[in-house]
Amino acid sequence: MKNLISTCFIFILLVSSSSIYAQKDSITLQREARKLVREGNVLYNQNKYTDATVAYKKALEKNSSYKKATYNLGNSLYQEKNYKEAIPQYNITVENAKDAFEKAEGYHNIGNAMLQGKNYKGAVDAFKNALRNNPNDDETRYNLAVAQKLLEDEENKNKDKNKDKGKDKNKDKEKNKDKDKNKDKDKKEGDDKDKKDPKKNDDKGDDKKKQDPKKNEKKEQKPQPGKMSPQQIKQLLESLKNEEKKTQKKLNAKKAKGSKVKQEKDW
Repeated sequence: MKNLISTCFIFILLVSSSSIYAQKDSITLQREARKLVREGNVLYNQNKYTDATVAYKKALEKNSSYKKATYNLGNSLYQEKNYKEAIPQYNITVENAKDAFEKAEGYHNIGNAMLQGKNYKGAVDAFKNALRNNPNDDETRYNLAVAQKLLEDEENKNKDKNKDKGKDKNKDKEKNKDKDKNKDKDKKEGDDKDKKDPKKNDDKGDDKKKQDPKKNEKKEQKPQPGKMSPQQIKQLLESLKNEEKKTQKKLNAKKAKGSKVKQEKDW
Protein backbone atom coordinates (compact mmCIF):
# COMPACT_ATOMS: atom_id res chain seq x y z
CA MET A 1 0.00 0.00 0.00
CA LYS A 2 2.86 2.35 0.86
CA ASN A 3 4.52 1.52 -2.46
CA LEU A 4 1.30 2.43 -4.34
CA ILE A 5 1.02 5.79 -2.54
CA SER A 6 4.66 6.62 -3.25
CA THR A 7 4.24 5.71 -6.92
CA CYS A 8 1.19 7.98 -7.25
CA PHE A 9 3.03 10.79 -5.52
CA ILE A 10 5.98 10.48 -7.90
CA PHE A 11 3.59 10.49 -10.90
CA ILE A 12 1.88 13.65 -9.65
CA LEU A 13 5.26 15.33 -9.18
CA LEU A 14 6.30 14.44 -12.74
CA VAL A 15 3.06 15.76 -14.25
CA SER A 16 3.21 18.97 -12.25
CA SER A 17 6.87 19.50 -13.08
CA SER A 18 6.23 18.95 -16.83
CA SER A 19 3.36 21.47 -16.77
CA ILE A 20 5.59 23.93 -14.94
CA TYR A 21 8.29 23.48 -17.60
CA ALA A 22 5.71 23.94 -20.35
CA GLN A 23 4.48 27.16 -18.76
CA LYS A 24 8.06 28.37 -18.46
CA ASP A 25 8.66 27.56 -22.14
CA SER A 26 5.55 29.43 -23.22
CA ILE A 27 6.49 32.43 -21.10
CA THR A 28 9.98 32.35 -22.60
CA LEU A 29 8.52 32.26 -26.12
CA GLN A 30 6.18 35.13 -25.33
CA ARG A 31 9.09 37.22 -24.04
CA GLU A 32 11.10 36.45 -27.16
CA ALA A 33 8.11 37.39 -29.35
CA ARG A 34 7.74 40.73 -27.51
CA LYS A 35 11.43 41.43 -27.97
CA LEU A 36 11.17 40.75 -31.70
CA VAL A 37 8.12 43.03 -32.00
CA ARG A 38 10.04 45.82 -30.31
CA GLU A 39 12.91 45.30 -32.74
CA GLY A 40 10.42 45.36 -35.61
CA ASN A 41 8.92 48.62 -34.33
CA VAL A 42 12.34 50.26 -34.25
CA LEU A 43 13.03 49.13 -37.82
CA TYR A 44 9.56 50.27 -38.90
CA ASN A 45 10.15 53.77 -37.49
CA GLN A 46 13.44 53.85 -39.42
CA ASN A 47 11.46 53.10 -42.63
CA LYS A 48 13.19 49.72 -42.88
CA TYR A 49 9.93 47.97 -43.67
CA THR A 50 11.37 44.77 -45.15
CA ASP A 51 13.49 44.14 -42.04
CA ALA A 52 10.53 45.01 -39.84
CA THR A 53 8.40 42.45 -41.71
CA VAL A 54 11.01 39.76 -41.01
CA ALA A 55 11.06 40.65 -37.28
CA TYR A 56 7.25 40.51 -36.99
CA LYS A 57 7.11 37.16 -38.77
CA LYS A 58 9.71 35.74 -36.38
CA ALA A 59 7.66 37.03 -33.46
CA LEU A 60 4.59 35.20 -34.78
CA GLU A 61 6.67 32.00 -35.06
CA LYS A 62 7.34 32.29 -31.33
CA ASN A 63 3.73 33.21 -30.51
CA SER A 64 1.19 32.77 -33.30
CA SER A 65 -1.62 34.41 -31.28
CA TYR A 66 0.32 37.64 -30.68
CA LYS A 67 -2.17 40.27 -31.94
CA LYS A 68 0.24 43.19 -31.99
CA ALA A 69 2.68 41.25 -34.14
CA THR A 70 -0.12 40.40 -36.60
CA TYR A 71 -1.36 43.98 -36.82
CA ASN A 72 2.15 45.44 -37.15
CA LEU A 73 3.02 42.87 -39.79
CA GLY A 74 0.04 44.06 -41.83
CA ASN A 75 1.30 47.65 -41.54
CA SER A 76 4.84 46.81 -42.63
CA LEU A 77 3.53 44.83 -45.61
CA TYR A 78 1.30 47.78 -46.48
CA GLN A 79 4.30 50.13 -46.42
CA GLU A 80 6.11 47.70 -48.74
CA LYS A 81 3.11 48.09 -51.10
CA ASN A 82 2.39 44.42 -50.64
CA TYR A 83 -1.33 45.06 -50.25
CA LYS A 84 -2.54 41.53 -51.02
CA GLU A 85 -0.55 40.04 -48.14
CA ALA A 86 -1.39 42.89 -45.80
CA ILE A 87 -5.17 42.37 -46.04
CA PRO A 88 -5.20 38.85 -44.45
CA GLN A 89 -3.25 40.21 -41.47
CA TYR A 90 -5.86 42.94 -40.95
CA ASN A 91 -8.61 40.33 -41.29
CA ILE A 92 -7.07 38.40 -38.39
CA THR A 93 -7.08 41.63 -36.37
CA VAL A 94 -10.79 42.12 -37.10
CA GLU A 95 -11.65 38.52 -36.18
CA ASN A 96 -9.75 38.68 -32.86
CA ALA A 97 -10.72 42.24 -31.95
CA LYS A 98 -11.77 42.78 -28.30
CA ASP A 99 -13.98 45.78 -28.98
CA ALA A 100 -15.63 47.77 -31.77
CA PHE A 101 -12.78 50.30 -31.85
CA GLU A 102 -10.22 47.60 -32.73
CA LYS A 103 -12.58 46.21 -35.37
CA ALA A 104 -13.02 49.66 -36.91
CA GLU A 105 -9.25 50.12 -37.02
CA GLY A 106 -8.81 46.79 -38.80
CA TYR A 107 -11.56 47.52 -41.35
CA HIS A 108 -10.13 50.98 -41.95
CA ASN A 109 -6.74 49.49 -42.86
CA ILE A 110 -8.38 46.84 -45.05
CA GLY A 111 -10.14 49.67 -46.90
CA ASN A 112 -6.86 51.54 -47.40
CA ALA A 113 -5.10 48.43 -48.73
CA MET A 114 -7.95 47.73 -51.16
CA LEU A 115 -8.02 51.38 -52.22
CA GLN A 116 -4.31 51.23 -53.04
CA GLY A 117 -4.87 47.97 -54.91
CA LYS A 118 -7.62 49.70 -56.98
CA ASN A 119 -10.29 47.37 -55.59
CA TYR A 120 -12.69 50.27 -55.08
CA LYS A 121 -15.78 48.14 -54.45
CA GLY A 122 -13.97 46.23 -51.67
CA ALA A 123 -12.63 49.47 -50.22
CA VAL A 124 -16.13 50.98 -50.03
CA ASP A 125 -17.43 47.91 -48.19
CA ALA A 126 -14.49 47.92 -45.75
CA PHE A 127 -14.85 51.62 -44.90
CA LYS A 128 -18.60 51.17 -44.36
CA ASN A 129 -17.85 48.32 -41.92
CA ALA A 130 -15.34 50.56 -40.12
CA LEU A 131 -17.94 53.31 -39.72
CA ARG A 132 -20.51 50.83 -38.42
CA ASN A 133 -18.10 50.04 -35.58
CA ASN A 134 -16.89 53.62 -35.11
CA PRO A 135 -19.31 56.18 -36.63
CA ASN A 136 -17.29 59.15 -35.32
CA ASP A 137 -14.16 58.43 -37.39
CA ASP A 138 -13.90 61.39 -39.79
CA GLU A 139 -10.82 59.96 -41.54
CA THR A 140 -12.70 56.80 -42.44
CA ARG A 141 -15.66 58.87 -43.64
CA TYR A 142 -13.36 60.90 -45.90
CA ASN A 143 -11.70 57.76 -47.29
CA LEU A 144 -15.14 56.27 -47.95
CA ALA A 145 -16.09 59.33 -50.02
CA VAL A 146 -12.86 59.02 -52.02
CA ALA A 147 -13.44 55.30 -52.65
CA GLN A 148 -17.05 55.92 -53.73
CA LYS A 149 -15.95 58.63 -56.19
CA LEU A 150 -13.26 56.37 -57.70
CA LEU A 151 -15.74 53.50 -57.96
CA GLU A 152 -18.25 55.77 -59.72
CA ASP A 153 -15.59 56.96 -62.20
CA GLU A 154 -14.58 53.36 -62.91
CA GLU A 155 -18.18 52.31 -63.56
CA ASN A 156 -18.72 55.29 -65.89
CA LYS A 157 -15.57 54.40 -67.84
CA ASN A 158 -16.78 50.83 -68.27
CA LYS A 159 -20.15 52.11 -69.50
CA ASP A 160 -18.44 54.40 -72.02
CA LYS A 161 -16.30 51.50 -73.24
CA ASN A 162 -19.36 49.34 -73.78
CA LYS A 163 -21.07 52.20 -75.64
CA ASP A 164 -18.02 52.66 -77.87
CA LYS A 165 -17.99 48.94 -78.61
CA GLY A 166 -21.67 49.11 -79.58
CA LYS A 167 -21.02 52.11 -81.82
CA ASP A 168 -18.13 50.31 -83.53
CA LYS A 169 -20.35 47.31 -84.20
CA ASN A 170 -23.04 49.53 -85.71
CA LYS A 171 -20.45 51.27 -87.89
CA ASP A 172 -19.23 47.90 -89.18
CA LYS A 173 -22.80 46.90 -89.98
CA GLU A 174 -23.38 50.17 -91.86
CA LYS A 175 -20.15 49.71 -93.80
CA ASN A 176 -21.21 46.20 -94.83
CA LYS A 177 -24.61 47.51 -95.90
CA ASP A 178 -22.97 50.22 -98.00
CA LYS A 179 -20.72 47.62 -99.62
CA ASP A 180 -23.71 45.46 -100.48
CA LYS A 181 -25.55 48.47 -101.92
CA ASN A 182 -22.55 49.38 -104.07
CA LYS A 183 -22.32 45.79 -105.34
CA ASP A 184 -26.01 45.84 -106.29
CA LYS A 185 -25.56 49.18 -108.04
CA ASP A 186 -22.60 47.84 -110.02
CA LYS A 187 -24.61 44.78 -111.08
CA LYS A 188 -27.57 46.91 -112.18
CA GLU A 189 -25.34 49.30 -114.09
CA GLY A 190 -23.68 46.36 -115.85
CA ASP A 191 -27.04 44.88 -116.82
CA ASP A 192 -28.30 48.24 -118.05
CA LYS A 193 -25.20 48.70 -120.20
CA ASP A 194 -25.72 45.31 -121.80
CA LYS A 195 -29.34 46.17 -122.59
CA LYS A 196 -28.43 49.55 -124.05
CA ASP A 197 -25.61 48.17 -126.21
CA PRO A 198 -27.17 45.77 -128.79
CA LYS A 199 -23.78 45.12 -130.39
CA LYS A 200 -22.73 43.19 -127.31
CA ASN A 201 -25.78 40.98 -127.57
CA ASP A 202 -25.00 40.39 -131.26
CA ASP A 203 -21.43 39.52 -130.31
CA LYS A 204 -22.75 37.03 -127.77
CA GLY A 205 -24.83 35.40 -130.47
CA ASP A 206 -21.82 35.20 -132.76
CA ASP A 207 -19.79 33.65 -129.98
CA LYS A 208 -22.42 30.97 -129.50
CA LYS A 209 -22.28 30.16 -133.18
CA LYS A 210 -18.52 29.93 -133.06
CA GLN A 211 -18.59 27.71 -129.99
CA ASP A 212 -21.08 25.22 -131.48
CA PRO A 213 -20.26 24.72 -135.20
CA LYS A 214 -22.19 21.44 -135.34
CA LYS A 215 -25.49 23.20 -134.79
CA ASN A 216 -24.69 25.62 -137.57
CA GLU A 217 -23.79 22.75 -139.87
CA LYS A 218 -27.16 21.14 -139.11
CA LYS A 219 -28.98 24.20 -140.21
CA GLU A 220 -26.80 24.74 -143.29
CA GLN A 221 -26.73 21.13 -144.56
CA LYS A 222 -30.05 19.92 -145.93
CA PRO A 223 -29.92 16.20 -146.93
CA GLN A 224 -31.86 14.83 -149.87
CA PRO A 225 -35.05 12.89 -149.10
CA GLY A 226 -34.47 9.14 -148.52
CA LYS A 227 -30.70 9.54 -148.06
CA MET A 228 -28.48 10.19 -144.96
CA SER A 229 -25.81 12.79 -145.06
CA PRO A 230 -22.25 12.02 -143.85
CA GLN A 231 -22.89 14.23 -140.82
CA GLN A 232 -26.00 12.26 -139.87
CA ILE A 233 -24.10 8.97 -140.19
CA LYS A 234 -21.39 10.25 -137.83
CA GLN A 235 -23.97 11.36 -135.27
CA LEU A 236 -25.70 7.99 -135.44
CA LEU A 237 -22.45 6.09 -134.84
CA GLU A 238 -21.56 8.34 -131.91
CA SER A 239 -24.98 7.85 -130.30
CA LEU A 240 -24.62 4.05 -130.65
CA LYS A 241 -21.21 4.16 -128.99
CA ASN A 242 -22.60 6.24 -126.13
CA GLU A 243 -25.44 3.74 -125.61
CA GLU A 244 -22.94 0.85 -125.45
CA LYS A 245 -20.91 2.70 -122.85
CA LYS A 246 -24.00 3.32 -120.70
CA THR A 247 -25.06 -0.33 -120.77
CA GLN A 248 -21.52 -1.43 -119.85
CA LYS A 249 -21.50 0.91 -116.86
CA LYS A 250 -24.81 -0.49 -115.65
CA LEU A 251 -23.48 -4.07 -115.85
CA ASN A 252 -20.33 -3.14 -113.94
CA ALA A 253 -22.41 -1.45 -111.27
CA LYS A 254 -24.58 -4.58 -110.81
CA LYS A 255 -21.47 -6.76 -110.45
CA ALA A 256 -20.03 -4.41 -107.84
CA LYS A 257 -23.26 -4.46 -105.77
CA GLY A 258 -23.22 -8.26 -105.69
CA SER A 259 -19.71 -8.49 -104.25
CA LYS A 260 -19.56 -6.28 -101.15
CA VAL A 261 -16.47 -6.64 -98.95
CA LYS A 262 -17.26 -7.23 -95.25
CA GLN A 263 -15.11 -5.10 -93.00
CA GLU A 264 -14.49 -6.43 -89.48
CA LYS A 265 -14.27 -3.87 -86.67
CA ASP A 266 -12.40 -4.09 -83.41
CA TRP A 267 -14.77 -2.99 -80.63
